[in-house]
Amino acid sequence: MLTKDDLNGLFTAIVTPFDAGGAVDHGALKALVRLQIEAGASGVVPIGGTGEYPALSRAERAAIVASCVEAADGRPVMPGVLATGFEDAVEAGTDFAREGAAGVMLVTPYYAPGPQEGMIDYFRAYRGKVDLPVMAYEIPRRTGVAFKAETLATLAEEGAIIGMKYSSYDLPEFIRAVDLAGDKMAILSGEEPLFATHVALGATGGVLATANMYPGHWLKVFELAKFGELKAAVKLSNALGPVISSVFRETNPGPLKVYMEKCGIAAGPVRLPLTAPSAETLEALEAAFADFGAADRAAA
Repeated sequence: MLTKDDLNGLFTAIVTPFDAGGAVDHGALKALVRLQIEAGASGVVPIGGTGEYPALSRAERAAIVASCVEAADGRPVMPGVLATGFEDAVEAGTDFAREGAAGVMLVTPYYAPGPQEGMIDYFRAYRGKVDLPVMAYEIPRRTGVAFKAETLATLAEEGAIIGMKYSSYDLPEFIRAVDLAGDKMAILSGEEPLFATHVALGATGGVLATANMYPGHWLKVFELAKFGELKAAVKLSNALGPVISSVFRETNPGPLKVYMEKCGIAAGPVRLPLTAPSAETLEALEAAFADFGAADRAAA
């Protein structure tokens, strides 16, 4: 059974590759998972926001998890559960457990967000229904709701969660979360620009989208920050600044998939309501690629 100590290092938030006809490209998906594992990633996180969870059917999500488990060579596969409702979330988690997932990344309840007590009850009830370890997923700019550090500490103490993906720029609250809950759960950064700082302040790793192309780069940033070389870690992280700016210029993963294709990594198109990036974003992607290139520099 996965524990908080296993949530250490890089967990790549992988895209869902589609073929030209819009179907899930399982061959490309398995190749992407193998690329991450061979580079040294601790595991993969499919079908989160980067993996276009809302655009996939229930059957497609289950099949994606099965393909990832097959390709991951025993490394943890922690699929996202981004359902708006509790019962839908339970169905997804049950499907993923059957397909061999090591755990799930469960987003905070949204659309009809409750108070902190409601979120505690939600995650507590979910863990009682789904026999998989849970990593909570906080992304307030998408959901409109965020955990308080005290809430995380309560959930971790009860065993309802073993960790969280922190996708927020609220650094003071991050510090409070590490202080109150960091010894009870793993906290993984979900923000590339803050990854090095988060690790230096107590994050045990990250769930990062640009690791689809550059896993070795982010692993080097992680090692530097983990061992106290924050200045060097930030400098290495900042080298990817133009890439990060361009791939997140429009809703993820539209630009990211285009950039991956430039790197020779099959990703395919996005599904509606997402569309192909604008001409301005394509120009920014081209400039970033020309500056940084396809090679995973930190691995060299």
